Amino acid sequence: MISKENVIEFQKKWGEGIISMSNTYKSEGDYLAQAKDFINNLYAYLEEEVLFKPTLASETQFRLNTVAALSYFIGENPDFSEDSGFAIKGWNSVRWENSGIKLEGNIAICMGNYFFGKENEEDLKVEYSLVLKRLENGEVKIILHDSHFPYEK
Repeated sequence: MISKENVIEFQKKWGEGIISMSNTYKSEGDYLAQAKDFINNLYAYLEEEVLFKPTLASETQFRLNTVAALSYFIGENPDFSEDSGFAIKGWNSVRWENSGIKLEGNIAICMGNYFFGKENEEDLKVEYSLVLKRLENGEVKIILHDSHFPYEK
């Protein structure tokens, strides 16, 4: 089973991972290794199919493997020329506002807004839907991640 507390804990861990990658990049540390760990620990690519549609992806909208996800988070992959590295943009805060969390056995579905902060800038508001799964080994990982900017008229 998965609980609402597992979802909140997971979201906190995900946000902390984004902030940590930004800080590691800024301090010229090994953000590549950190990004690989982030993806392997929080996304279920190693265990099963993952559906990932990141916010800033339009040419290659869907990132269905670890190579494509890694490119989105840190850039530097010529096969994904639109990627500038979302996780290394200098974020210092990630705040989640869940609109709803639905629990179904070992699956949690949640959606809402998350806000990415930088010093002296207005937070970036992004809409998200996540499907988290408690795997047989007890780990909770993402099996679907869809995020995008709010609709503008």
